[in-house]
Parts: sequence; C-alpha cells; structure tokens
Amino acid sequence: MEQMVVTGAGPVGWTVAEQLAAAGHRVRILSRTGNGPESSLIQCQAVDVSDPVTVMKEVDGATAVFHCIHAAYNANAWRKELPQAEQNILAAAGSQGAVVAFPESLYSYSQPDQVMTEAGPRDASGGKRGVRTDLLKAREASSTPTVSVVAADFFGPRVLQSHMGERVVPRVIAGQRISVIGSADTLHSFTYVPDLATALIAAALDEGVWNTVLHAPTLSAGTQRQMVAAFAAAAGVPPPHVGAVPGWVVRALGRVQPLMRELAELLYQTERPFTMSSTASEKKLGLAPTPLAEAAAATVNWWRDKSAADQRG
Repeated sequence: MEQMVVTGAGPVGWTVAEQLAAAGHRVRILSRTGNGPESSLIQCQAVDVSDPVTVMKEVDGATAVFHCIHAAYNANAWRKELPQAEQNILAAAGSQGAVVAFPESLYSYSQPDQVMTEAGPRDASGGKRGVRTDLLKAREASSTPTVSVVAADFFGPRVLQSHMGERVVPRVIAGQRISVIGSADTLHSFTYVPDLATALIAAALDEGVWNTVLHAPTLSAGTQRQMVAAFAAAAGVPPPHVGAVPGWVVRALGRVQPLMRELAELLYQTERPFTMSSTASEKKLGLAPTPLAEAAAATVNWWRDKSAADQRG
C-alpha cells in the first residue's frame, strides 16, 4: 500500500483516485471543493494548489502525484493559473522523490492535420495551444521525474464539458436532436476517461517510461455522428437526428460570447480530421482501449444514474 496524491476531483482526478483505491493504494485528493469518491482509502482535502506551502505539506510521503486540475476554459486563465500550480506540484513531489503524472491534451501538436503520434512535434504557439506547449517544456526542464499522458476529447462517466458530454449524451437518451460543432462526419479521436486514468497509473508505476510523453489508449478515430449512434445503441433508443453548427456561426457568435470565442480558436479540430494513434504507448504499457460499445454503455448508465439522483433531489 503506497500513498498517492491526486490533485483535482474532476472526471480524470476522480477516476484516477477510484482506480488507485481499488488497487489498494491510499489516496489523498487535493481539490478546492474537498470532493472525491467515498472510500476508506481515500482522504479528501480542500486545498488550493496555488499555495506552495500547503502543497508541500499535503504531498508529504507520496510515491506519485497525479496532477489533474484544470482552469476556466480560456488562455488567460490557463496562463495565470496552470504554470504556477504545476511548479508547486513539481517542487513538492521532487522533495519526496515522487513522480508526477500529468493528463495532457492534443493542443500542443503543431501538425494536427496528420495522425498525431507520440513522436510528433509539440510546439504549437498562441492562445491555449501555446500554454500547453509551454507546460510540456517546463515539465521537460524539471528535475522532478514526470510523465505526460495525452488524450483526445473525453467521454465517459463524469465528463460534462466535452463534445461528447452534457450537450450530447443526456439528449440522446431523451431522444432529442443533437447539434455538434464543426462537422458531424469528419474523423475525430475520442478517449474514454477510465482508459486515460488506467494509463496514468500504469505510467506512474513504470519508471522505464518516466520523462516521456505517452498517448492514452484510444480507439481508432470515428466521427461525431458515429459516437452519437453508439450512445443511442447503448441507451436502446433510435439514433437521433444529428446536425452541425458550422464554423462560421461559431466564429460569429465568438464576437459576443466568450465560450464560443474559445471554441472558435480550436475549430480546426472539428472542421478537419483530428486523429491520434496510441499504438506505441499501448505496447509500452501493455494496455488497450475499452471497446466503444462497452464504454458507451458505461457512459449512458452513469448519465441515467445522475438523472435519477437529480430527480430525487
């Protein structure tokens, strides 16, 4: 039984903590809310990781740290909050001889029109993409061992703010029309969050892959329409009508709506093929992605349970 620390209680941090506890590890979750899974092996602490003194105290005794926090979805918030938080975590983990495992996105990849692999260039600049590039460079320069595990757009239990989150899955279950961003029929990779969590844990426990960038096990790319159909099949409902919000509409709305402005920056991800390969990392870690039907069923079941709980109040 080892002491693990997880920062953040969003879908990634929560799932990592659940899997660590299921494997018999003691887990300390640090989040602003103090939330987390209920388990005798999980301790939830209300902690702001921007405070280096508190972080140093809470990371004491850790074997590995899984840094899963995020910030408001805009470049200014990322630039203001994320680099300092990562430096605090790296310093605290380094003092314990612990590795830090980071979930990472595809934003930094500078040739996204090609299938993105672990060996691909990661030097995108500007906006949110540039922030991710800078974070990866800072990890590389750190004396603390790290491993970054890249995922595509998330789906799965607890995933709300995603192309395949709250705007899609509960509407599929309810038989409502779906509108996706960009193109419904362009190839796009999606990563099941439990597969990302499994890869983060495997990488943190394997010193042979430290100080590298890996890819979470991710199924071959499909389309947004195919993802919607998978959720419908899992829910036992007819596939709904799937429309698309074209890029020019997102750009126009971005002039007055902050969220649309942030989405417009990344329209290249949904207007053109945006795909990744995880073959090399799967071989290194001995992992494989969860079949889509199984992952879709677990996602639909979570949303149904959430809806029932919300109705009970």
